[in-house]
Amino acid sequence: MLRLHLGTVDYVILAIYFAVVLGIGFIARLSIKSDLDFFLSGRSLPAWITGIAFIAANLGALEILGQSANGAEYGVPTVHYYWIGAVPAMVFLGLVMMPFYYGSKVRSVPEYLRLRFNEATHAFNAATFAVATVLISGVNLFALALIIHLMLGWSITLAILIAAALVLVYITLGGLTSAIYNEVLQFFVIVAALLPLTLVALHSVGGIAGLKHKVENFKPLGSPGLHAWDGLAIHHHTNTLGSDWVGVVFGLGFVLGFGYWTTNFAEVQRALSASNLSASRRTPLIGAIPKLFLPAIIIVPGLIAVVTVHGLGGSAVSESYNTAIPHLIGNYLPEGMLGIAVTGLLAAFMAGVAANVTAFNTVVTYDILQAYVWKERDPAFYLRTGRWVTVVGILVSVGTAFIAKGYSNIMNYIQTLFSIFNAPLFATFIIAMFWKRATPWGGFWSLIAGTAAAYATNRLAAYHLIFHFGSATLDGSFWQAIMAFSVDAAVMVAVSLMTKPKPIAELDGLVWGMAKGDDEADIDPRDKLWWRSPWLLGGIIIACVIALNIIFI
Repeated sequence: MLRLHLGTVDYVILAIYFAVVLGIGFIARLSIKSDLDFFLSGRSLPAWITGIAFIAANLGALEILGQSANGAEYGVPTVHYYWIGAVPAMVFLGLVMMPFYYGSKVRSVPEYLRLRFNEATHAFNAATFAVATVLISGVNLFALALIIHLMLGWSITLAILIAAALVLVYITLGGLTSAIYNEVLQFFVIVAALLPLTLVALHSVGGIAGLKHKVENFKPLGSPGLHAWDGLAIHHHTNTLGSDWVGVVFGLGFVLGFGYWTTNFAEVQRALSASNLSASRRTPLIGAIPKLFLPAIIIVPGLIAVVTVHGLGGSAVSESYNTAIPHLIGNYLPEGMLGIAVTGLLAAFMAGVAANVTAFNTVVTYDILQAYVWKERDPAFYLRTGRWVTVVGILVSVGTAFIAKGYSNIMNYIQTLFSIFNAPLFATFIIAMFWKRATPWGGFWSLIAGTAAAYATNRLAAYHLIFHFGSATLDGSFWQAIMAFSVDAAVMVAVSLMTKPKPIAELDGLVWGMAKGDDEADIDPRDKLWWRSPWLLGGIIIACVIALNIIFI
């Protein structure tokens, strides 16, 4: 069984880290004066803080364990999750969608749907988002517990409970401010842990040339595991993902990628906490810069693990692809560095849990309880309610963590969730933002139909009744997302053409070409400098994406 044998120095490093995390929570509590402070940090944070927090919020189990597991199982084609399924969508969010979110002064993504459509659409999205958030939070909680289990030998159940308690304390104390400043700290701790691990492990296999040689001679990866774009022909795909270019580009890149990054409130919430519109637009763009290069310290370790760790990918917990990075940590790092690496993993998973729980407490408090249960109460009431909702979110996440436990590659589970919850939501959003004729009931029934179509596709494929994806689990999630998007879009257009749209006056700031400008009081004169232009930054990032895809073609 895999065990990480920590020494005294390693435990001292861990103790210092947890003391700092809890200290940030206590300090952040001093600045919490209202519900807006607790849920959105008073919209006062600079772009570099929110930008780092934006990417750190995604550096949870989804990224560290999930993508390293994908690197071990699928190889280099996993970069599509970054350069096709993430960075273009992050640029789109910053340049196109943040003016709608920030300019309309909404406090959450579901609240935008209430303004653009109606309360029925708002309530359905708030409820499904709350479910999706605690399911994803459970993935991060399970990953956090897995590391505690491997490190101390505790049972997974006990480790999940301990991990939940750690995150609960600092979020309940300081709300989003505590979460964001901890995420900034966690980002640098994660890089400090994974970068030396990658370099040491890469050196041990003979550098890049040695790794390529080992992968080429390793089955089932072989040469296809070293190329991102080879073998994607329709009806004749030979790549390791088991998908063709339509599934990768449209399913992963457009529907799943844009659906996650542009509508997932756990990410958008960080941009909404920025001090002004320009800062909020630059938030995902700043986050996209490290996203370009994260494959080097996440996917590469997965590749190294699969060719050096005997039995990786087996059925035992300690042999699952999810343990690729923990195996490398145990095999290559000495005392001291081992403590930094384990701290980095714990930091990543705490960031993932915190990101989803802070999004959960905001949506449940504002979009469900305030909107439909306890209306027009004072801010102090909603602040207290938010803290209790945080407790509930953590408790439910404990239960959903055991669902994630059943997957040897948690990224497959995550993609299934995204295709059910994010893909139909993105279709509704993108049409609503660019088509004034989209009606309130078109929005409602499109969400219902898209979500149902995704779930039906998933079940039909699981029982091989209509859809047959074979062993290509990822390809199944890609096409599940395409089905959800297509049905959602078709229903949106059909119902909108048969029902009454909102008056044009009510769409101000909610539809493309009708966006409100930033308040004069919020404008920073420095934002007029050419080098701070979001469009310039976005253009440079897209150029880098194109170059990287060509290099790894």
